[in-house]
Formats: sequence, C-alpha cells, structure tokens
Amino acid sequence: MYESFYGLTSKPFQLNPDPSFYYASKQHRRAMAYLEYGLNQNEGFIVVTGEIGAGKTTIVRGLLSDLDSNKVVAAQLVTTQLDAEDTLRMVAAAFGVGGKNVGKSELLLALEAFLVEVTSQGKRCLLIVDEAQNLTPRAVEELRMLSNFQFGTQALLQSFLIGQPEFRKVMQSPQMKQLRQRVIAACHIGPMAQDETQAYIEHRLKCAGAQGSPRFDAGAFEAIFEASGGIPRRINAHCDRLLLSGFLAGKSEFTRADVEEVASELKEETQSPSVVAPNSPGDGSESAVHAQLTESGILDIDLSRLELEPNIAERASRAIAELKSGQADQRMIRIERSIVRLERSNAAVLSLIQQLVDAVRAKQ
Repeated sequence: MYESFYGLTSKPFQLNPDPSFYYASKQHRRAMAYLEYGLNQNEGFIVVTGEIGAGKTTIVRGLLSDLDSNKVVAAQLVTTQLDAEDTLRMVAAAFGVGGKNVGKSELLLALEAFLVEVTSQGKRCLLIVDEAQNLTPRAVEELRMLSNFQFGTQALLQSFLIGQPEFRKVMQSPQMKQLRQRVIAACHIGPMAQDETQAYIEHRLKCAGAQGSPRFDAGAFEAIFEASGGIPRRINAHCDRLLLSGFLAGKSEFTRADVEEVASELKEETQSPSVVAPNSPGDGSESAVHAQLTESGILDIDLSRLELEPNIAERASRAIAELKSGQADQRMIRIERSIVRLERSNAAVLSLIQQLVDAVRAKQ
C-alpha cells in the first residue's frame, strides 16, 4: 500500500518469516552456528527456543534454503495438543507416508520403510517440529523413538525441535532424560540490543530497495527498541504501522513522538476489552476489578435463581447495574478514541487526494 510512496520495491516489515530479509544479529549468528554444527552430525535432535517473534522460523528456513534438495528430504510439522499416536500420524503424513486406516505398528513399519528407501538413495531425512512447547511428554517420547531407526550404523532421521522458552522447562523434566542424551545442539534466541535493532531496521529497508526514504532519527530508533524490546516481529509490527501512518500523513521522516504515538495505538488495540485505555478516568484499579468480574462471570449472574432476601437482592442488583454502567462508559471511551483515530486518518487521506488534484490542475 505504501511501497510506492517511499520508493520501495517490496514490503520491508511483513510479519511472515522471509529468509531473504534475514539479518544476522549476534544472537542469530550464534543460533545458526549451532544449527549448522548439529546438522553436520546427521543424527539426533537440534533444539531451538526463543520468544514469540524472535526469528526462530526465519533462521531454520534460511538454513533449509541453503540445503541441497537432492541430498535432504525435509518435512515440517506444526504441533498442537495432539496425543502420541496422532503426532506419529502427522509425522508420517508430513513425509507423504499414508496411514489413515492402519494401526500404529503398520504405520511405524511404513515410515521406517520410507526412511530406509530415502537413505539408500544417498539422501537424508529431516523433520522440523514447530511449536514444540505444545508437545505432550508422550508425543516427545514418540519422536525420540523414531530417532532409534537406523540403516546399518547410520541414523535414518534427524529432528529440529523449535519452540518457545517454556519448552526448555519441558526438556529439563526428569522424564526427558533420554531425549536430552540425544540432543546434539541446543540454543536460545534472545532479543536484539538497541544498536542491532537499528541495524535490523536499516537492513530490511535496504532489502526492500530503500534509497534514503523513509528516514528515522536517533530518537525514533530508540523508541522502537523500547516499544519492541528488541524482538524482530514486534519491531516489524511497529515499523509497518509507522510507515502506514507516514503514508497517510504524507511524511517520510519519523521522530520519537511518531513512534510513541504508533506504539500507544498498538497497545490500545491489543489490550483486553475490559482494560481501561490509558489516560481514561480512574486510577487503574477499577479496570482490574472490571476485568476480574467479567472473566469470572459475576456480572452475568441471574439473581432470580438465587434464594436471597428481598433487600439483599435489591442491593446486589443495584451494585451489578452500576458495574455494568461503568463498563459501558469504558467501552464508549474506547469507541470515541477509535473514531478520533479514524477521523485523523481520513483527514490525512483527503489532504493527500487534494494535493494530487492540485498537482494535476497545475499541469493542465
């Protein structure tokens, strides 16, 4: 939408992982080195953990893009809360091994036969399990058992386990001792530092064909780091919204104030509906009460079903009505703020259209 305005050839801050935009920060270089080492061992498990949006998938995809498809057969599995047998069936399906209406033993035999066939062709099989923190202990054990498949002295399957930080706790549990012994390499991807955040933004703009526009001053870079915590996906979200806002306002230079305004909008949009927006009436304690009461369902209690004395029931009804009224007030505040933002965006668009009309008239 805004690419032509800034003279870009592509969208620089898309949220979907794209290896072509890979930026080798200190954390990511370390993770890549561990992955390459583990991959060269051609056996066991490689574990990669990191916060949501830290760039785990981008690193793995970047590594895979450099692999020779004539030598490596890779399959990817995005896990949910599956039991052990369903996980096994998902692994088989990821490699194209059918096993819908067969038992577990037949499925294991079919999967092993496939792995042996691939290995006999001089190729390797690699399984990538994303969102590994959702795996149940039994599902993890099933994956470990698959690592026992061998063709002579050669392992038939190597696995990448990619997950959020809580997967590290799963790995440290007593029942994971045997799995830990099969881990060839493990790394954790943390957030980027402030200087790397600036370099990351400049790198992605350059990859998208930027030629001096848009421009960020030092305060803007600092504010983006503070708002995102150095997490790549959060950086992308803030920068993408910032460029959109600049496009609507017809500006290509950004300051700390511009970033803080966008960060405030994003924060409001991701808040729970029961949380009071910043700068709204109240000291914040009322919003917490509303959130707790709404979540617990107290505000939706049907008092007619309870055997209460008339005076108690009346006072309770009045109190609940007042609480609901308070919630309505907060909803109105949020709606009003959304309308203000919409009006501001509309005004910017109209101003841009007027400039275009004036430019056309000037040429006539």
